[in-house]
Amino acid sequence: MTSSEILVDARGHRCPVPTLRLRRALEGAAAGARVRLLADDPLARIDVPHFAGQAGVELLDVSDEQGALSFILRKPLTSP
Repeated sequence: MTSSEILVDARGHRCPVPTLRLRRALEGAAAGARVRLLADDPLARIDVPHFAGQAGVELLDVSDEQGALSFILRKPLTSP
């Protein structure tokens, strides 16, 4: 994780909480900000990319990190 990323730790929470926390973080983030979501709910693998597509957010990376899914997303520079 870089210091310029906003970390949203939603481990231990089930759908829809990880996506709701991600949405709240993106709403409060500056244009172009990077947000890392950590989630251990298996449905996040489906929900987060779907949310990103609907919200116009760029999904940069998905990986497994210490037993949790790690998603890195970037808020668009302009609103969709």
